[in-house]
Amino acid sequence: DVKNICFTLMSTANKPSVLLDSEAENLKAENSLRAKHDRKLASSNSSQNPKTKPPGRPKCTHEMSIRAIFKYINTAFSFLIFAVGIIGNVTLLRIICQHKNMRNRPNALIASLAMGDILYIVIDGPINVYKLLAMEFPFADQPFGQFLCKLLPFIQKTSVGITVLNLIALSVDRYRAVVSWSRIQSNGIPMETVVQIVMIWMLSALLAVPEAIGFNLHRFNIASNVTISTCLVRPETSFLKFYIKFKDWWIFGFYFCIPLTCSAIFYGLMTHELLRHEKGDLKRSLGEQLKQRREVAKSVFCLVVIFALCWLPLHFSRLLKLMVYDPNDPGRCELLNILLVLDYFSINLATINSCINPIILFFVSRKYSLESSLISLLFCLQSEKLSEG
Repeated sequence: DVKNICFTLMSTANKPSVLLDSEAENLKAENSLRAKHDRKLASSNSSQNPKTKPPGRPKCTHEMSIRAIFKYINTAFSFLIFAVGIIGNVTLLRIICQHKNMRNRPNALIASLAMGDILYIVIDGPINVYKLLAMEFPFADQPFGQFLCKLLPFIQKTSVGITVLNLIALSVDRYRAVVSWSRIQSNGIPMETVVQIVMIWMLSALLAVPEAIGFNLHRFNIASNVTISTCLVRPETSFLKFYIKFKDWWIFGFYFCIPLTCSAIFYGLMTHELLRHEKGDLKRSLGEQLKQRREVAKSVFCLVVIFALCWLPLHFSRLLKLMVYDPNDPGRCELLNILLVLDYFSINLATINSCINPIILFFVSRKYSLESSLISLLFCLQSEKLSEG
């Protein structure tokens, strides 16, 4: 019948874009810029009449830095997520493609979700590890660096959009499956589902366009002979000023609250429908079909819960900075240092969502059993060896 999952562990520091937009290194760049600005103001005020110039921002009481041990731990964790995410999602896609009885509406949405995760893992993971270790954006001195600066936030936000919209589509599909008791689940992917998946990808990409427009490479002098390049959004136009002001709230609302609200509504309706038909001839007549649909609904519910747990800390981190950061606070750099570590931790937790889905599915679903998944993977490796021989 039908199946679903809970998956996604990613690689490196970020995803999503539902929130991985102005990444953690932007906090470092912001701190460096503010520190430089403070020094300039102090120098200017000391050489002029203090009464003619307003006082500058107070100097930071602490410098901002990332401990080397944190970088290495984060890098090792990122590579682990990368490996698990690629193997898990590729195996999941292979199972769906190889078994004709798995090619149906919900599994098509699951495959769409897995492809979005793979896209994010392959492109974003390695580059984010590089940014953390080098503390500079890759290819910053080349035109390709500017292209990457726009591509990465775009891929991040697109990937999160794919996850969110697929979750909503899966919740709606499970509700329809439970309500339409007489609907027979046939093999093959309906054209309606194909169109739905195409629309999900197109809408996700469209909503990510502001990221590609806003992000640019900027170079900053943080010392006499030291410059850094970072990829961030600066309020250079009225649109970017508006976008920066409301971006974190928009991301929290559309990419987090809306999918959870929709899932809660449809699962509430689904639960009511299941309880209403818990007893009677309908339950006895449906038999195995009812059991299978419950299993699928359980898998999708697990997917939604994992999504919420993985993404909540990152939203909390971004909104916390938005609400408590004070540019005139002498301890602001210490706060940014804490937020930087919290940001990377939250980003890694969010990226787990890109590889944990297959793992959850392998344990929750009978059709996606761990045994059959390992057999599929070993068969793939054995086939490659035979072809090479």
